[in-house]
Amino acid sequence: IFLKILEPCDFSRGRFRIENFIESSKYAQNLFKIQNEIVQNVKDESLAENVPIITDEVLNYMIFTAKNMKAGNILEIGTATGYSGLFLARVANENGGFLTTMEIDEKRYGKAVENFKKLGLFEKNRMILGDALEEIPRLDKGIKYDFIFIDASKGQYLKFFEMSYELLNENGIIFIDNLMFRGLVAVKKEEIPKRYKTIVKRLKEFIEKLNEEYNFVLLPFGDGVGIVKK
Repeated sequence: IFLKILEPCDFSRGRFRIENFIESSKYAQNLFKIQNEIVQNVKDESLAENVPIITDEVLNYMIFTAKNMKAGNILEIGTATGYSGLFLARVANENGGFLTTMEIDEKRYGKAVENFKKLGLFEKNRMILGDALEEIPRLDKGIKYDFIFIDASKGQYLKFFEMSYELLNENGIIFIDNLMFRGLVAVKKEEIPKRYKTIVKRLKEFIEKLNEEYNFVLLPFGDGVGIVKK
């Protein structure tokens, strides 16, 4: 699975130094300063209600990547309760852009709107309730995105990717979380629980396509992070 690590992708050309990543980790941790208690509450409530949210290590690396490239317009597919979006929205707004985020679940969308309003981010960004497969084609084709985060239905990752890739700026990045799907993508076929076989099969095919056709790297941390640079 791990056919490429960092060198083949070569996004940074020497600029993504480890000390910058360390600084970015501090940046993510202190992003809201006075309001960080609200962000912590969003995280705690999401975990308590078993809403899947981004892990700390993946969040830190994602913010590092978006911040380092000075991402303006950002697209997020899979808002959930808005935890990752709160960070992405702030990065986008600081760089003169905005976050567009989509969520199919009405209850989670409502909670995300509430959380964005608490931090004064609702009016500055765009939150969409609906199926991303239907909503992505409705986005303004004249608006391009510097950074796209995909963390939604794993079985639809390929479709999400192909639809959003068209909206990505040159040198833009698509950041894909949970590509290894609980590590099952790396195990033998007979060891995969029956209920997950279809999702795992689709993810394997997706990874193979990315590896063969795109400037792609699969990072072995979290639950597998995929990065594509256009």
